[in-house]
Amino acid sequence: MSLKGIELQIAIPKTFEAGKVAEQKHQQTQLNLDHANSLMDRQTLKGKETVLESEDTAKTAADGTRQEQSQLQEGERQQNEEEKKTVHPYKGAFVDFTG
Repeated sequence: MSLKGIELQIAIPKTFEAGKVAEQKHQQTQLNLDHANSLMDRQTLKGKETVLESEDTAKTAADGTRQEQSQLQEGERQQNEEEKKTVHPYKGAFVDFTG
């Protein structure tokens, strides 16, 4: 296959363009790998710094707050029940939607 002068004028610049595109794709792939590695390094460092197991004293403190929360919730329930039992002096229980 022989190439003529005019064909070479078109083929050579396209070869350079194709080479540039291939190089850009390679660089983008390398940047993505570097970014993924840095994220993984950050996650492993964060995993090393976080506490995986808590001590018994922390558990007892958490139990105390749970008891306080349950007492507050029970008090709110009682208050809601009392509000439901009270009858409003001028508001009725029937709503007329026939409008």
